[in-house]
Formats: sequence, C-alpha cells, structure tokens
Amino acid sequence: MIPKIDSQIGISVYSTKFEGIGGKIRTSSEDFEVSEVISDKSLKLILEQSDYAVYKLKKKKIDTNHALSDIFRKKGLRLKALGLKDASAITEQFVCSNNKGRSIDNYVSSKYSLEKIGYVKKPLSKKDMVGNNFKIKIADCKDTLSEFQEQDKILNFYGYQRFGSKRAVTHLIGKAILQRDFEKAVELILSFRSIFDSKENNEIREKLIDKSNFEKYFDQVPPQMDIERIVLREMIESGDSQKSIRRVPLSLRRFYIQAYQSFLFNHTLSSAFLDGENLFESKEGDVCFDLKGIIGKYLKGTDQRLAIPFVGYSYYKKTRFDYQISKILESEEISPKDFFIKEMQEVSNEGGFRQAALSCSNYSTEGNTLEFTLSRGSFATIMLREIMKPQDPLSAGF
Repeated sequence: MIPKIDSQIGISVYSTKFEGIGGKIRTSSEDFEVSEVISDKSLKLILEQSDYAVYKLKKKKIDTNHALSDIFRKKGLRLKALGLKDASAITEQFVCSNNKGRSIDNYVSSKYSLEKIGYVKKPLSKKDMVGNNFKIKIADCKDTLSEFQEQDKILNFYGYQRFGSKRAVTHLIGKAILQRDFEKAVELILSFRSIFDSKENNEIREKLIDKSNFEKYFDQVPPQMDIERIVLREMIESGDSQKSIRRVPLSLRRFYIQAYQSFLFNHTLSSAFLDGENLFESKEGDVCFDLKGIIGKYLKGTDQRLAIPFVGYSYYKKTRFDYQISKILESEEISPKDFFIKEMQEVSNEGGFRQAALSCSNYSTEGNTLEFTLSRGSFATIMLREIMKPQDPLSAGF
C-alpha cells in the first residue's frame, strides 16, 4: 500500500521486495547524522594559506540557511554552502567564503560551530561535493534490519523535503508559474492546507482564502511564514499577483520550478518501473553518467549509470522514456516549451538528466542503526522508505 503523501509527489511504487521494518527516525537529533563528502581532488586543493577560507560547519536544530544568516549577522562573514542540510539532524558540511582574505577564527554558538580548516584559490562549489555519509538509528522497529540486502535496487526518487514535507505544495506552485497562472501561485503560497500541517497554520491559511481578509489578518501570520508575509504584503499594496510572486527570493522561485520538474521525474520513474522498464541497467540508445558524473551515450563494456530526462525547455526526446514522459506531460497539460517563461525569464529551466537508481556505497548495519553513503543529490529518506515501508512517512519522521 503506497502512502497518500507518496502519491502526491509522484511516487507510486516500491522497487524492493523487502517487507519493511517499520519504526521511526529522528526521535532525537543524535539519531540522524549527516556528513558531507568532497572529492579527494578538492580536499588536496585546501591549503594552509590562499585566497578563500574554508570551514567545517557542524550544527543541530538549525538548518543551513539560518545558520549562515546568523554567522553573517553576528560576524559579518558571508559564507556559501555546497549543499543544504535541514534542522532535524546532526550535520557536518563544508562552507566557503566568497571574499578574498576575509576570514574569522573558529566560532561556536548554541546550535552550531564553525571550524576553519584552510584556504582555496577559488571558492568551492557543489561540484566539489560527491555525496553524503549517513548514520541513522531507527526506533521502534522490527529487528530484521540486517536482512535488507537490496541497496542496489532502489530508485532515485526525489524525497519529501523537495516538496515541502508536511505541506507538499512547492511543485504545485511551480506548475502554476509555468502555466502563467500567477494568481493560482499566490493562492497556493498563502492558503494551501494540508492534513499533515498544524491546526494553527491551517486556520490562518483558511482565512487567507478570501482576499478581503489579507489586510485584516496580516499581523496574525506568524514570523516563520516569512514568504507568506512577503507575498501578502505585496498583494495588500498592489493587488498584482505576478508582482507578488516576483517578491519571492529568486532562489526560492527557481526552486518551485525545480520541484515541479522533480514531481515529473518521480512520476516518470514510477511509470517506467510499472511498465517493466529495467531502470538498474543501461543499454544501447540510453543516456548515461560515467563514474565522474559526465553525461554521454551508452558505451558497451564501460561502467555507466542510467540517466532519465529531467524535463525543461531543452527536453531530449530520444530516450526509451519519452513514451512515459509524453503521457505525463499531456495529462498535466504542460509542454517542454512552457519551461521558458517570458514573463519571468530568470526562473526558466532547460532541464537535463538525473540518475535513475540510487548509488549507495559503504552500506553497513549494527542492531537498528545503519550507515551508508549516497551520491550528491540523492535522498536518505528514499533509502529509508524502502527499508521501513512506513504506512505514514511523516509520522515516522520523514
């Protein structure tokens, strides 16, 4: 039985035969540890003296963006992360200064610590990160974790976080923008409600269904709904929905489009798997990634990983997955050309490719704790979904 939240984000299959151990994750921050892995080549570029400072950021109970904002506010140092880590884990990641010669000594706060580890000649980027190592304890589960042996048979779905987790709405906002329905996008940001969200949040969102309530209830919108407040303020001042969407930070607007692309990708993986396509081996005519992550045509006798199109305005049709993708786009009333948005060109997306299956290495278990490494961009929750087979992923800590 596929949980409802999975279906909402395009996941309608399990790819493993394992029965599942149930249980919960993140019962405490200490039960979920994540550490970034950068390439050996990138590690060798870190020197005792050079232009841009590199730090290890260790944190818990705060996400990456809020930690970096706090560092800038308190120390005046603007840092860039290679990847984003959420608040419900103990995480360790690399962050880098974008300003030559500007650095600080080690810094510690109640929720994070910053340790300077050296310098590089040019700032590190997400391309330097090759993956993440996870150590996760599963609570209240069956004692059959050691029996799971299908870590090489897991589809590379986008996880719940990509879509807003408790409030799976980011892809719907992205679709509305692609359809140039900016009024719908505003409506979704302000008033989309979820059974998984809190009662208080749903109550204020219900009031914001009616535009005449915008000014009346503005002060009741809590500070943590910062995007809602930005959009709401502009709607009160101008009543212009397109202008209100433009007020949303560019990185988040781009994320909305990417979330919808992620939904299409999940839907494609599910459909192809149900249609009997082999998604764990590549063959003649396929597009593949090599071990360095370089995209190219299938070459017999080489170690490659199957890639599936990530739909955008430059969508590549000549793959065995065009059948599924075309059907999905037709049902969604979306076409690749829609991803070039004349009204908001800065969020246009050409698309690309994504690996079909998870690349999992260093897998081991001890009791109800497992440790493994995933390549960049893959989600530990997707790995755990196949192992736990939770009836309610969000209640299980996903």
